[in-house]
Amino acid sequence: MELWIDSRLEKPPKLGLSGIEEIAQNVWLILNTPKGSVPLDRDFGIDWTLIDRPYPQIIQLLKNQVVKAIEENEPRVKVKQVKVENASEDGKLGVKVLVEILSEV
Repeated sequence: MELWIDSRLEKPPKLGLSGIEEIAQNVWLILNTPKGSVPLDRDFGIDWTLIDRPYPQIIQLLKNQVVKAIEENEPRVKVKQVKVENASEDGKLGVKVLVEILSEV
């Protein structure tokens, strides 16, 4: 099964999720967590300092970071595709990730 996850969707984390909902939330959290902001796990998340670079330069760097962060922190999925979208009217750069769910357990 494949699933698209959009970093720009605003949704508060929920406790007690399982299966596909838990996996989707975990990937969303990885995409929206700045690297270095989680105590005791400073490598969790995405390094957003590269956002200050010119847009064409950051595309591949950001895609590589997204794949690495997801595959290190959510072993139940395989990243199939990463799309980086221009900043929307709210100024946020968007990342959409297509993941293949390998296991729901």
